[in-house]
Amino acid sequence: MKTIFSGIQPSGTLTLGNYIGAMKQFPTMQDDYDCYFCIVDEHAITVPQDRLKLRENIRSLAALYLASGIDPEKSTLFIQSEVGAHTQLGWMMQTQSYIGELERMTQFKDKSTGKEAVSAALLTYPPLMAADILLYNTDIVPVGNDQKQHLEITRDLAQRFNRKYNDIFTVPEIRISEVGARIMSLQEPTKKMSKSDPNKKATLFMLDEPKQIEKKIKSAVTDSEGIVQFDPENKPGISNLLTIYAACSNQLIEELVIKYEGIGYGQFKEDTANAVIHALAPVQEQYNKIIQSSELDDILDQGAEKASRVANKTLAKAKKAMGLGRVKKRK
Repeated sequence: MKTIFSGIQPSGTLTLGNYIGAMKQFPTMQDDYDCYFCIVDEHAITVPQDRLKLRENIRSLAALYLASGIDPEKSTLFIQSEVGAHTQLGWMMQTQSYIGELERMTQFKDKSTGKEAVSAALLTYPPLMAADILLYNTDIVPVGNDQKQHLEITRDLAQRFNRKYNDIFTVPEIRISEVGARIMSLQEPTKKMSKSDPNKKATLFMLDEPKQIEKKIKSAVTDSEGIVQFDPENKPGISNLLTIYAACSNQLIEELVIKYEGIGYGQFKEDTANAVIHALAPVQEQYNKIIQSSELDDILDQGAEKASRVANKTLAKAKKAMGLGRVKKRK
């Protein structure tokens, strides 16, 4: 059975884009793959975080994974900072990384531009991400288009290490989700929907209440044509709503275009909002059941224990290959 690894930062409430592009897809993988789902809290601290809010976000993200259908009997759910092998291998992968290639990373340039003081960890984010993935002999990493560059450097680092020391690491494949991989802002539909967008009307969150969802979608930027048509270049707002509607209702965009032929945007937006509300309702119900339960802590404890067993074996092989530590003589 092949292995899948996926990590999400606990840097805020997840968006509808996170749900459609990732969380909704994860449960379907559990029967066919050995899945590791990681809350990458050490990545979150590459930028300043409020410690109490961070802890709250970590727990909330874990609950959302489970509420979205992750089964702890089939998959391993854990918190990155509770498995020490991640930072150890992250440092080792830094030794295989070049400053030039790290400075070329789009995320580093975006988050450091115009800043007086930039954390060194923001630059060395990719080697830690590579360690996250390589520790579990990962075959496939499902990501959005915005993370493709990070996966490419992970592959480069794995191949570089294997050439120098030994074939220790599995070189992972990149899998880009074809369905709803890029949900756009409701207010600026040429930009990706983001949980850090200062305009709260631009983003639908997984834990938004029905009234909030309805209000945000009704105020979504469209155009004055009044024609429901999928044309991302000329009609980005309506195309984005069609993508959202299709993903939440499990219908084809083509079917929706036919359904709303000759019908104005008002009814279309109302029905889109209802589709989102209906899709998120069971997730929110499960989330509220588990968020404060001791069961959540038990699941995370078990996940960290299992992840540590697997990660430590890979770490030991990598250390031995690099010549770190001692080779103990048998008595």
